[in-house]
Amino acid sequence: MILEDVGVAQPVDVYKVVVTLGVLAGLLYGLVRDKSADVLFMGAVVLLAALGVIKPEEAFAGFANAGVLVVAALFVVAASLSETGVMDDLGDRLLGRIETEGKALFLMAVVLIPSALVLNNTPKVALLVPVLIAWCRKRRISPSRLLMPLSFLSILGGGCSLIGTSTNLVVQGLLEKSGMTPMGFLEIGWVGLPCALVGTAYMLTLGRRLMPNRLDMIEQLEQSRREYLVELLVQPSCRLVGKTIAAAGLRHLPGLFLIEIDRGGELIGPVSPDESIHADDRLIFTGVVSTIVDLEKIPGLVPAADAHYDISTRAHGGRQLCETVISPSSPLIDQRVRDADFRALYDAAIVAIHRNGVRLGTKIGDVELRAGDTLLLQTGPNFSRAYRNNPDFYLVSEVEDSRPVRHQHAWRAVAIFAGLIVAFLSGKIDIALASLVAAGAMVAAGCLSSSGARKALDLSVLIAIAASFGVGKALEVSGVARITAGLLVEATQPLGPIATLAAVYLAVMILNELISNNAAAALSFPFCVESARILHASPRPFIMAAALAASFAFASPIGYQTHMMVFGPGGYRFTDFMRVGIPLNILMWITAITLIPWVWPFLAP
Repeated sequence: MILEDVGVAQPVDVYKVVVTLGVLAGLLYGLVRDKSADVLFMGAVVLLAALGVIKPEEAFAGFANAGVLVVAALFVVAASLSETGVMDDLGDRLLGRIETEGKALFLMAVVLIPSALVLNNTPKVALLVPVLIAWCRKRRISPSRLLMPLSFLSILGGGCSLIGTSTNLVVQGLLEKSGMTPMGFLEIGWVGLPCALVGTAYMLTLGRRLMPNRLDMIEQLEQSRREYLVELLVQPSCRLVGKTIAAAGLRHLPGLFLIEIDRGGELIGPVSPDESIHADDRLIFTGVVSTIVDLEKIPGLVPAADAHYDISTRAHGGRQLCETVISPSSPLIDQRVRDADFRALYDAAIVAIHRNGVRLGTKIGDVELRAGDTLLLQTGPNFSRAYRNNPDFYLVSEVEDSRPVRHQHAWRAVAIFAGLIVAFLSGKIDIALASLVAAGAMVAAGCLSSSGARKALDLSVLIAIAASFGVGKALEVSGVARITAGLLVEATQPLGPIATLAAVYLAVMILNELISNNAAAALSFPFCVESARILHASPRPFIMAAALAASFAFASPIGYQTHMMVFGPGGYRFTDFMRVGIPLNILMWITAITLIPWVWPFLAP
């Protein structure tokens, strides 16, 4: 059956409309119930293709989309910067002296909004997510307090320049294709910057109060965590030498407590935050393995129990941390750690010891090993495979994310990333191509291993983003998008162009909450041109409204790819975005509709 679409002369297939609306309702219901976004989107796309709403090639075209490839490549670039220690150094420089959530949020706004002039919002979020998570863990602040603001502020900044967001680049291409005047580099910023300032004020006040406060995993496991005793030696080359305990960030480590300092046989404890760290100090901690992993990545801080520990970068590069439990038949039982000759037996160094919830009160070297003790070891790359079935140990398991930092390759990572930024700014190289080249260069230069690159790809995020293009295609070919927008314009047309402009913005904003930002911009462009033709007005204000609305959508994690990038790490729910984002959407709507007619008059000169 065929109907005439409301406000548009194109026919609409009722079957496709009904099926698309049904699938979309199921998708939104699943997202609101906090089901896996990647599974829901993939299931929706497959169902739409199976029911004949879209063709199979249309359903899966998003997996070859340039935007998805850019996100995938930037995951690898960000992992490389983290693996080489660049991100840790950046975090220390930007957030090292900031201790409160409010100050961190303000600094994010100061950095993210102006940076839109030189950097797209997607790489900014990809690079800063691990920095903020590390900062939050050290200060016992839930990442959910800062990751959503990271995405929101990046998007607000993206509306200030042509290259700030991929949405503006999509609109620019459509303008050129239609023979209209291209967008100037800062043209959209005449409205985008005031919107960003209003949005920033909201995020620093009411938005901050509405933000969820999900406990970090280390706090959730507070009662059942496994505490280790760890003793680390400060080498003369360590960057902590000369710093106080507080300045070195060792005062409030998550799940880790500095018991005492052994300085040439003199024991200093309890340790004051103003106590300075000296070369050859032995720092004795008790706490959880995740923070021990962080300490292990600081160059020049090495296990003190192993007198023959090799601190050279080349020797350290292939090593990782493993946990193992001593069995009753092990030859290590009743031996002190310093006398066990562990390296000769197993080619591994003891970093820390855990004993069934008992806090060990002595230095690691003096601990007598017992059956059931859990050892945290620094091992070679093949230790787990070699000793998994060894009768000396009950079990052997690798510690996730415990690979040593490749500090020697930091300059290569910085050079490659700088080249990527230059490519973005030049506008002469395809963004997807430049991103993929940079990702490949990071692996080739040794900044990240090939296995590390594979692990860096967050498949759940990539699948959700790619599948969202298929959902958007279904809304387009079924006519649902045109019907919805047509009804809104028909209802407001008698009230004048400003009412129609407000309806266009609202329609695109709602559409963007359901599909990707680029798809929303592309779908709305012809409708904006047609609306202007009916009103005998310039299409410019309608097109700019659509460009802003296609970026400024904050009430759904689907609305923008950076939302999806922080959704999992922040532990967010679909309703979190609705609670914080709906008021922000309304503010952006009012601000944009107020300013757009002043910047781009309705009547063409």
